[in-house]
Amino acid sequence: MNHPATLSILNGHLIDPANRIDEARDLHIADGKILAVGSAPAGFQPEQTIDASGLIVCPGLVDLSARLREPGQEHKATIASETAAAAKGGITTLCCPPDTDPVIDTPAVAEMIQHKAQQSALCRVLPIGALTKALDGEHLSEMVALKKAGCVVLSNALTPIRNTLIERRALEYAATFGITVFLRPEDPHLRNQGCVHEGVVAARLGLPGIPGAAEVVAIARDLALAEQTGCQIHFCRLSCGTSVAKIRQCALPVTADVAAHQLFLTEDDLIGFNSNCHVIPPLRSQSDREALRQGIADGTISAICSSHQPHELDAKEAPFPSTAPGISGLETLLPLTLKLVNEGVLSLSDAIARITSGPAKVLGLPLGQLAIGSSADICLFNPRQRWQLTTDELLSHGHNTPFLGCEFTGQVSQTLLAGRITYRRETNPST
Repeated sequence: MNHPATLSILNGHLIDPANRIDEARDLHIADGKILAVGSAPAGFQPEQTIDASGLIVCPGLVDLSARLREPGQEHKATIASETAAAAKGGITTLCCPPDTDPVIDTPAVAEMIQHKAQQSALCRVLPIGALTKALDGEHLSEMVALKKAGCVVLSNALTPIRNTLIERRALEYAATFGITVFLRPEDPHLRNQGCVHEGVVAARLGLPGIPGAAEVVAIARDLALAEQTGCQIHFCRLSCGTSVAKIRQCALPVTADVAAHQLFLTEDDLIGFNSNCHVIPPLRSQSDREALRQGIADGTISAICSSHQPHELDAKEAPFPSTAPGISGLETLLPLTLKLVNEGVLSLSDAIARITSGPAKVLGLPLGQLAIGSSADICLFNPRQRWQLTTDELLSHGHNTPFLGCEFTGQVSQTLLAGRITYRRETNPST
């Protein structure tokens, strides 16, 4: 990949929501950082220029949840394969949940993942540390050591902490050291053995359901504990309209995200037992989907993530309840978000904010923006390019997506990480 010390991106339309820029401006880069926005500094002679005519130039995408399957499940994917897919999708920073094998509950595992990502050098990978040892929900992890080892936040991944007192202690400990905690709200007792949304479709298909109350009850508990402990919490992968309403009404500075697929698919997409629509949290009703969209539009939900979970083919070929949940989503994060613009849910600037500055703010990191001096993490995409998602298009090892065959508008042309070109579509003009 190219690694010019100086670079100019010319003639593009720059959208940088964090700095309220939405107009034609050039970008100038030196030593991996933004040197100037607009006119080049006097005497600046770039080693390379990119002609971005007809392209949107925006910050590199920040994805709050992408499973890379390494270590432990390399038969599904690897850090190398999935960071390549991320770069193709315009993603420059992603968070890796702690449910790897071994779990990210020691500095050694966190450091290994970062080292492997640095070897690939295609995407910045931020490990999420385990909130409890081995995600057992019983013994608190060494939170400070994990933070020092590069874990930006802590989480118990998809395994809820059943004991409320232990969750309280975990949040108190995290609050003491100013660590944000990611929570996937779910009451495991109410979920029981469910695998889809508890509703008319589940009843018709004869599948065990997960009631919306399983999420809503957990949110009520988590909000009470956040108020009690003063911990900064972030709700991951909301799926219910009532959840959005509770977060909107609460007086605490909590944040939330939603998976991109939840903004388009509903329980109706399960008809025919489509295992590529088996996800946790489950696809819910049309009214839930509309409430999630409203939450994204009004800022109650500040981030859209891929919730990337690549699987091998066999994992999706068992009877529906026995299939592995999850969608391969890195390469559809941007096009699905742009689809919200086409459908009138968000303005283009707001849509880009939900996948750049919004998630960066959740992490408390100076990413997802193009201020002078910031890392030159940049995505260039053609907002009018129509294309079809096929298995040939996917760089991810996981082809488990219900969007195969769909036509999208908006395609990544180039991706830069700290000023280095990590992905270039062959048809992109560059000099």
